[in-house]
Amino acid sequence: MRIAIISPVLPPYKGGIGNAAYAEAQELAHRGHEIVVFTSKRVKAKSNGVAGFSLRQLKPFFKYGNAAFLPQLFWKLKNFDAVHLHYPFFGGAEVVWLLFKKTRKQKNKKTKLIITYHHDVVGGGFLGKFFKWHTRRLMPKILAAADKIIVSSFDYARNSNIRDIFARYPEKFVEVPFGVDIKKFQPAGKDEKLLMEHGLKADDKVILFVGGLDKAHYFKGVEYLIKSKVSPRFSRGQKSKLLIVGDGGLKTYYQKLAADLKIQDEVIFAGAAPNDDLPKYYNLADVVVLPSVDKSEAFGIVLIEAMACGKPVIASNLPGVRSVVEDGVKGFLAEPKDVDQLAGKIDILLNDADLRKKFGENGRNKVLEKYSTEKMGENIEKIFFDLK
Repeated sequence: MRIAIISPVLPPYKGGIGNAAYAEAQELAHRGHEIVVFTSKRVKAKSNGVAGFSLRQLKPFFKYGNAAFLPQLFWKLKNFDAVHLHYPFFGGAEVVWLLFKKTRKQKNKKTKLIITYHHDVVGGGFLGKFFKWHTRRLMPKILAAADKIIVSSFDYARNSNIRDIFARYPEKFVEVPFGVDIKKFQPAGKDEKLLMEHGLKADDKVILFVGGLDKAHYFKGVEYLIKSKVSPRFSRGQKSKLLIVGDGGLKTYYQKLAADLKIQDEVIFAGAAPNDDLPKYYNLADVVVLPSVDKSEAFGIVLIEAMACGKPVIASNLPGVRSVVEDGVKGFLAEPKDVDQLAGKIDILLNDADLRKKFGENGRNKVLEKYSTEKMGENIEKIFFDLK
């Protein structure tokens, strides 16, 4: 099949939407499909020389953050068997909707539209008002144009801004969890070079966070993770370091917060890591934490990357995210923004090597069963074939 995949971002930009779109493109190309990925030219996209798919970076007519108006999509999405839109994509999704609205009026239903609904968009001020307007007025029309809507979990669909659409058109929805490369992300020893690079000792307990530190990823809750280090629920006697892997405009704010709390020596900002080095960072960790604060986090690909490396995880008790982390089996859940509860969960794991090992093994087994890129590709491919 000839398939167009549309995403607002792609690696090396750090974000779940781009990573998911890239992994899908690679996997479907590997399965023999002709894949063309469309994204904005405003960001440097990862070379696709070895990925097996074609990349089309379009110059936006205007842009704001990760939003980019790409009217070129209207005439470039021709002669495809299917178009797969990764949403939200402000400036791209609306063009796709108008295109399919036009073709459906012409009773031309040859090309199928699949939309992956990644997450709600939450914000404050003017942007918050725009997001609410878009969610109320345009988002339902965009989703209604789809032949199928993919969600990473039905739990998130039932508790997100699309819950009414999910209830009204349940036959349109398919649950397809995201996947991880289980050969690339697997248990390994601690990388001595990375230990030295970041001033870590072999016996240091490492709490790891991986994610964007830009304003678009405000919802990752990094400030609450930093504050957990000074909570009375956290054992101050143990040697532990918080290793933050990521970069962006909020980094200086987090650095200042650590300094204000007088724990700057306990918090290491590693900067952005090349994708090929991510498994090495996960394997430095004793526990991996995703302390997100709202529904902008719907799954947490970092969780399955960590689990694939045999690491116990702690995540916020949010719709969708809690479908990945089975509390007390592969890791722990903590209530969003609850610093003391988060600190207590971290402390339990840092002080119990047997529990860390148990959670890590359970997580790795679950990834092998449910969260591999092969399984994800198989599920998405089936959707395309069923619609053909």
